[in-house]
Amino acid sequence: MKWVTLQESSTFDREKWAFGRKETIMTILSASARRYGLVAIALGLVAASTPTLAQDLKAGPWRPLFDGKSLDSWIPKIAKHPAGENYKQTFVVHDGAIRVSYAGYQTLDGQFGHLFYKAPFKAYRLRFTYRFLTEGGLPDTPGWARSNSGIMFHSQSPESMTVDQPFPVSVEFQLLGKEGDSARPTGAVCTPGITIAIDGQKVKEHCTPSANAPTVPNGTWVKAELEVRPNGEVFEKINGVVVHHYADLTLDPEDTVAGGAKPYILARGAQPVTEGYIALQSEGHPIEFKDIEIQELTAR
Repeated sequence: MKWVTLQESSTFDREKWAFGRKETIMTILSASARRYGLVAIALGLVAASTPTLAQDLKAGPWRPLFDGKSLDSWIPKIAKHPAGENYKQTFVVHDGAIRVSYAGYQTLDGQFGHLFYKAPFKAYRLRFTYRFLTEGGLPDTPGWARSNSGIMFHSQSPESMTVDQPFPVSVEFQLLGKEGDSARPTGAVCTPGITIAIDGQKVKEHCTPSANAPTVPNGTWVKAELEVRPNGEVFEKINGVVVHHYADLTLDPEDTVAGGAKPYILARGAQPVTEGYIALQSEGHPIEFKDIEIQELTAR
């Protein structure tokens, strides 16, 4: 969709940590540290030793969402058409990959689409490989949508979308290919109908680019991974490197991007979004997805 990188963080038991060091801190304050004026240094060293621990996760087995042969278990929803109609065979299987194809189109005519997996998920790791094709685009695809696609997650269901709705209420792990000579890093995050927080601050922009992701030429296979933790933290990875980290997914009653979704959002209010559907996007440029696998997560 149209158009800050954070370090991976986690929680720990601060009270337990502080209690275990209370006696040591008091001894320093009452003895040599006070005598030699080293109180500030001692406290600084204690603060610097605070651990940053990864959230303890229990991971299930990896399992495929795509069998490499058919679109079984997947539901298309294309703007201007009802859920379940694969208009002009927009989504096809080709050489073991799901391909977004515009072979049957003359023009895009705003018919943005999404291919939804049949069941929702809460916390998981999703890994897949993708590449933008070098040919097969449409003349009226908007400039921002060229070499542009994504993985939508924590999405509303395809059946709950209005017929003309272009994008589902969701968060998008945006995938971008190279267009022109300028840098165009993949791995942005976009938020139709939802707000997120980066570094504890609510993000106002619809799309936030990654500060460290690569610009990838079309035709190149890229490995991507999305991790949605039970505590609501989200990590995006490109070729094994974290390119985004955010949290606090919340419905946005002020949204203006997910056209037609206002009644859906207002009926629920600004509530946290803790689960939803996964969808592959068709946004006007041919792309292929393969090796789509999921590993569900729970907190220990």
